[in-house]
Parts: sequence; C-alpha cells; structure tokens
Amino acid sequence: MLRLSTKGQYGVRAMFEIALGYPDRPVTIKEISENQDVSVSYLEQILNKLRKAGLITSKKGPGGGYTLNLPPDRISIASILTELEGPFAITSCLDPAEGCNRVEKCVSHLLWKALGGQIESFLRTISLAQLIKGDIDRVCR
Repeated sequence: MLRLSTKGQYGVRAMFEIALGYPDRPVTIKEISENQDVSVSYLEQILNKLRKAGLITSKKGPGGGYTLNLPPDRISIASILTELEGPFAITSCLDPAEGCNRVEKCVSHLLWKALGGQIESFLRTISLAQLIKGDIDRVCR
C-alpha cells in the first residue's frame, strides 16, 4: 500500500491552516495543533523544516505565529511534500538515497518511475489556494 508519512500529511494540514491567515494574520502553532489535532511538539519539527525550506516565516512574541512566504496559489502540495518527504520515489529502487543495481534488468522499474512522475505532476497542479476553496474536484476531472 502506498502511503505518505504522518509528516507529509500533517505538513499539508499545517500549511492549509497557515494559508487561511494569509497575508495579514500569523497563525500560531497552538491554533494549528487544536484545529488539526496534531501535537505541538510534532508540529514544531514539521514547521521548522518548512521554515528552513523558505515556505513559511515565523515571528515570535505577541501577535506572532507562522505566515506563508508566497501567496497560497503559488505553493503546490508537491512543494510541501518534497520538503517533508524527499523526492517522489514510490519504490525504494527509485529513491536516490537507496538506488538500485537491477535497473537494467527490472521489468517494473519504468512502470514505477512513470507512476511516481504522474503523482508528482498531479500534486504540482494542486495549490494551497485550491485546498482553501475546496476546488480540487475540478482539477481531478
């Protein structure tokens, strides 16, 4: 079964919450935690990665929180998942960190590579703005 880790799932949900505040209202980690039922400590790890990747900015103190560095329509789900999950590799043989010594003889290598490419292409077409609008059905048709 093909599954995203909780890091990827929660990261998209956290970015959705932050996008709701764009551009004027920073969103606190407590808000995200309560709205998405994710622990603050796990969110800190996820949001730190997204901050280091340049997708979000954090501001401390009263009135602080997280804000997007780009408008929601310019942040794709693929960009979020790539930062949190790494490259789109649906099998270990496609993962650059693991590699495969059977590529030349593998019957299914091209199939898994093409499927991973289709998934990545699809996720590049979905933006945070579309999630906010609930506008994904239109893209899927």
